[in-house]
Amino acid sequence: MLYTYTAVITEDNGTFYAKVPDIDGCITTGKTLAEAIDLITDALNLCLVGLEDEGIQPAAPTPQGSIPHGPADTLTIIRADTIKYRSLTDTKAVRKNVSLPSWMATLADERGINCSKVLQDALLTVLS
Repeated sequence: MLYTYTAVITEDNGTFYAKVPDIDGCITTGKTLAEAIDLITDALNLCLVGLEDEGIQPAAPTPQGSIPHGPADTLTIIRADTIKYRSLTDTKAVRKNVSLPSWMATLADERGINCSKVLQDALLTVLS
């Protein structure tokens, strides 16, 4: 799933504190603004994957103009792609039995086609 939220980043004594106010517990810190943005993006993906796994609908994003923040805070749009995030972080293989017509399995074997890889690629295309 694709999501777009606003992160609020506050700098204090060289530490950048980042949070996504719409998602409880979505916070992190970085040593630079760029690092804080990278880390809050990762944190947002992780929080949203957790909510999806629990069957919980995430809060709708608050319009950026309505998000409380201080005058020195940085507001930035963060885009999360939980399908992509899962494909990069959840690499545990699960065995699935599938049925193929005999002729298809034979041709795939003759041509050296990895049916598991083809199925994974196809599913990723359909799920994205």
